[in-house]
Amino acid sequence: MNVRGLEKSYGPNKAVAGIDLTIQPGEIFALLGPNGAGKTTTVEILEGFRDRDRGEVSVLGTDPGVKGEQARKWRNRIGIVLQSTNDAGDLSVFETVAHFAKYYSNPRGVDEVINAVGLTDKSKELIRTLSGGQRRRLDVALGIIGSPELLFLDEPTTGFDPEARRAFWALIQDLRKSGATILLTTHYLDEAEALADRVAVINQGKIIEVATPALLGGRATSLATVSWKGANGIQTERTDNPTALIRKLTETYKDEIPELTVKRASLEDIYLEMIGGADVSQ
Repeated sequence: MNVRGLEKSYGPNKAVAGIDLTIQPGEIFALLGPNGAGKTTTVEILEGFRDRDRGEVSVLGTDPGVKGEQARKWRNRIGIVLQSTNDAGDLSVFETVAHFAKYYSNPRGVDEVINAVGLTDKSKELIRTLSGGQRRRLDVALGIIGSPELLFLDEPTTGFDPEARRAFWALIQDLRKSGATILLTTHYLDEAEALADRVAVINQGKIIEVATPALLGGRATSLATVSWKGANGIQTERTDNPTALIRKLTETYKDEIPELTVKRASLEDIYLEMIGGADVSQ
């Protein structure tokens, strides 16, 4: 996927202000940004749901603005999990997934997909009887039923309990092993860290940085925070050499350093610093 000089405005508001982006085949790529940063507009343009004002975009070698038969062939190669969908509530889970499978030339097995998203026990249940988390799993099933080469995931684990989220992560990693490219948007920073090969931070319509989760924002070389309990309570010091500080503390305390902790900046810490402390949530 290649994006060069992408721009999109709504009246005087420039939602996307000249984005350049390259996503490699087989990569899990996370796009992070606060609400209103231009993230959703960018993804909708890549999905072919929204026109752009300027710029060049190639998704699986095709301009997503393509029309007609070429558009149908292109959509046969992608999968999309939107933030919210309206399902036919009077169909069962199996009937719904089987119906969507007919739209693709090379669908996965219906039972296989239902099992992969953890809905086997609900296969015969009507959609309107499902919980919010179960409906979200169904959204994921509909996104992957076509064996997509490229999968768009927009806040995919919203409503999942912790166990379901970990199961979903394993599913996404399996899809990547099969060769699929995945573009993920999420407000769970631990999710981006667990899944993404690289992340991009977008704010005010511009990409601030693209890097691996470990290196984003100079995270690998950020100062460590060392805390311990001293004579006057908890003491804290930031240092680029925590080992030397701990060695010095050991000389002072001669034994165990009380309540010692050493912490490097988390991905969330770095992200919030990069966007100026804006809310992570959508």
